[in-house]
Amino acid sequence: MANSLHSSTSISRVGFSSQFLGSNLGSKASVSVSFPSSHTNYSLKSVEILRQQSYRISAMSKVESSSFEQVKVDISLSPRVNSVKPSKTVAITDHATALVQAGIPVIRLAAGEPDFDTPAVIAEAGINAIREGYTRYTPNAGTLELRTAICHKLKEENGISYTPDQILVSNGAKQSIIQAVLAVCSPGDEVIIPAPYWVSYPEMARLADATPVILPTRISENFLLDPKLLESKITEKSRLLILCSPSNPTGSVYPKKLLERFAEIVAKHPRLLVLSDEMYEHIIYAPATHTSFASLPGMWERTLTVNGFSKAFAMTGWRLGYIAGPKHFVAACNKIQSQYTSGASSISQKAGVAALGLGYAGGEAVSTMVKAFRERRDFLVKSLGELEGVKISEPQGAFYLFIDFSSYYGIEAEGFGKIENSESLCRYLLDRAQVALVPGDAFGDDTCVRISYAASLTTLQAAFERIKKALISLRPAVPV
Repeated sequence: MANSLHSSTSISRVGFSSQFLGSNLGSKASVSVSFPSSHTNYSLKSVEILRQQSYRISAMSKVESSSFEQVKVDISLSPRVNSVKPSKTVAITDHATALVQAGIPVIRLAAGEPDFDTPAVIAEAGINAIREGYTRYTPNAGTLELRTAICHKLKEENGISYTPDQILVSNGAKQSIIQAVLAVCSPGDEVIIPAPYWVSYPEMARLADATPVILPTRISENFLLDPKLLESKITEKSRLLILCSPSNPTGSVYPKKLLERFAEIVAKHPRLLVLSDEMYEHIIYAPATHTSFASLPGMWERTLTVNGFSKAFAMTGWRLGYIAGPKHFVAACNKIQSQYTSGASSISQKAGVAALGLGYAGGEAVSTMVKAFRERRDFLVKSLGELEGVKISEPQGAFYLFIDFSSYYGIEAEGFGKIENSESLCRYLLDRAQVALVPGDAFGDDTCVRISYAASLTTLQAAFERIKKALISLRPAVPV
């Protein structure tokens, strides 16, 4: 059946026993379901079922009969699901991977994933957990050992105090965030999100039947939110403000003074909470420094702090994140998690304890990665900054460049067509340069494109030469 979904003409049939459809057809029944091959037709509301009913009645002799009837089955999806867009970063990464597997030498700079291996001491902790049989369920909230270690980390590194019952460990920080949104937002609430934003924030708000309120920022201001704009957009429906620092996709870091201004604004609105996404806190370039929003005066009670192990410790596949906050909110998230996934992997949690044992800010293992990221950032900022018609805001953290290529929009590329927006520019670069990037419209800013420099310097140098060659054949539509 899977293959037929890629055909424009084929029809797939799947047989089901009558018990799965709740039909009472006697001793024998089967149902054949026909699925139209175009799985992208989201307006499709039903499929026809050709139901063949057969039954046998035994007495002095056997009587067999059969009948056929057409039945329509409703296959519509919920408004909640239909309101959500699929992740473009995942889609582009998967597409680029498929091209590589097909033998096309694509350079993949789309994924938000460190190219380093998990530090050996962390990996060994996971291996030992398996060898020692530590492979059973853990408490839903996470092991006491790990939650205690997280409390210590938050106190020592972030200046915020929690007890283990104010920590919830999840299967990645993404789960922590969606559970927080579901726990505090009611239908009709507003979630304030500065743009550019991580692709999942608005969709998570929609999954909670809340309304994302997008606040634009400017590359000339390093993509930092204007406090006046924030204050002007808060309403009685405002429930959650999401802040991400260092930022994905821009690499911007909010200075403490600006966060203090936000705190003053939040304090005026008793119903407004803050979700502080601090996943990239350790991937930061001096002189920039990280400030946890919950550490600001009066904000501990208003803040849900999300963090994890994926980025700083190169543990994306271990799926381990956590949320810290007032017990009332964390307990609500815990309740949701108990019905979603239950606790995180026991093996990953042992590895997480080892990661937090590496020392302040991850110790030498993390600082070595950050040093490499900085070298890569510096190369790309210098090289791409020399291209005609390109605007760059130098990132202070994370491992992304969010570059303004909008001066190339409106140009007709020979053999390709018109470059109209970030999506078509990325398609052009994939076609001509064989470099996979993520269009900025996925992050709420169509003027830009995101480049991940979580790749070796050699790879980035090759990617730059390809991009440069592809753009040289174009001319900016407007001078910059």
